[in-house]
Amino acid sequence: MKKFTALLLAAALAAPLASMAATAHDHHGSAETHQLQLNAGEKWVTDAPLRQAMTAIRQSTTQILPAAHAGKVTAADYNAFGDAVGKQVTFLVENCKLPPEADAQLHLIVAELVEGVEAAQGKQGDAKRAAGVVQIAQASNAYGKYFDHSGWKSIELPH
Repeated sequence: MKKFTALLLAAALAAPLASMAATAHDHHGSAETHQLQLNAGEKWVTDAPLRQAMTAIRQSTTQILPAAHAGKVTAADYNAFGDAVGKQVTFLVENCKLPPEADAQLHLIVAELVEGVEAAQGKQGDAKRAAGVVQIAQASNAYGKYFDHSGWKSIELPH
């Protein structure tokens, strides 16, 4: 697991966002299954950079989600949203300093965020842009379920 985390972090720091997604995605199909889990029944620790980035991601997501659900978001809006979330993901990867076990769990969230950014920006086809926003919302909600972020509120997803 430490090797996975080290490789993913090295890729995240040395490469653009698309390379982070490719590295994270490559590990989804590995023989070792990675699933989010609590830390002996407790939420994982966070630090200020992580909380700052995730708060900004949540804010961006809650702003665009209703319009995305209604089909009223332009390609430019989706691209701007993806850029904003991507910048926050880069910030948290570069600045967040968690213990190795918490870091490994965070990388599962980061992989989902990166895939959501790519979808929102149309890199998986225009039809999947709104699904990318939902994926980011779901990753944000998973973060709140597994990481200790005082005052965190889940994003209400449309049905």
